[in-house]
Amino acid sequence: MNRMESNPNDAAVVVKDLERRFGTFLAVNRISFEVKKGEIFGFLGPNGAGKSTTIRILCGILAPSGGSGTVAGFDVAREAEKIKSHIGYMSQKFSLYEDLTVEENINFYSGIYNIVEQKKEERKEWVLQMAGLKDHRHSRTALLSGGWKQRLALGCAVLHEPPIIFLDEPTSGVDPISRRRFWDLIYELAGKGITVFVTTHYMDEAEYCDRIGLIYRGELIALGTPEMLKTERMEEEVVECLCERPQEALEILRTIPMVREAALFGKGIHLVVEDAGPIVESIRQTLADHGIQVFRIGKIIPSLEDVFVSLIEAKDRAEQPQTEVRR
Repeated sequence: MNRMESNPNDAAVVVKDLERRFGTFLAVNRISFEVKKGEIFGFLGPNGAGKSTTIRILCGILAPSGGSGTVAGFDVAREAEKIKSHIGYMSQKFSLYEDLTVEENINFYSGIYNIVEQKKEERKEWVLQMAGLKDHRHSRTALLSGGWKQRLALGCAVLHEPPIIFLDEPTSGVDPISRRRFWDLIYELAGKGITVFVTTHYMDEAEYCDRIGLIYRGELIALGTPEMLKTERMEEEVVECLCERPQEALEILRTIPMVREAALFGKGIHLVVEDAGPIVESIRQTLADHGIQVFRIGKIIPSLEDVFVSLIEAKDRAEQPQTEVRR
């Protein structure tokens, strides 16, 4: 991406063997990664994987139990307060005051961030312009749509012009058009050199990120660009089958021994197999035997969802024998 080429080795976030324990529970298990300045970094994982704990450490809210890390050049263990003043943070609940107007919310956050008096008006007008809320500046925030609240919350989070912004599931619960508009704003911010660290459970949004980290059970199990993860990190192959009566076909295909995983995907079926070559005709014949016509079938580049499911299942398979030994 062009916006990242000028300083390829400049890191906004550096994490080395980061660890966090809660009693005997290891929530974050020695993870390491870097995020470049101006990069959009996606952090993905199922509920309970360690995403929120990691973000809380990086935002200076929670101290690490081990390892090290820096955010905007400040140490996560020793300089938490400095980190807080150099980042923006937006949660999925938006952190807005519903009883205040749009303008009053912006004024409130201007005070929280200690924005100098001569810049307050300029920054407020910038937020109103960016969020498309100039005509709603006197509207009570509670009356705004989810998409407008979302854009207002983003504006308040970057009011003080932080070099790094953390977005925790920022598009949860808003409509697809608002999600698309929100990502346009994220690209604008990244284009101005702001580093964006975002968690999301939408796979299509993961595609918008420059790089992605997948965390599972406290461990970072994949790291790379969306394209790299789809082409290099999945050991199995994916076959896509478009056919009649896909729900019925799915149950039939799951009985084929060579099929490791099968799931509906849009109007078709994705099948995870070890080798696509010998199985395609077997699938076609099996469905024909059940009177189901196949319109199209063949090997495809896996989706990010295919990759993540495959990596997580591989991790579970690798840990299963160890779990049995411990018992």
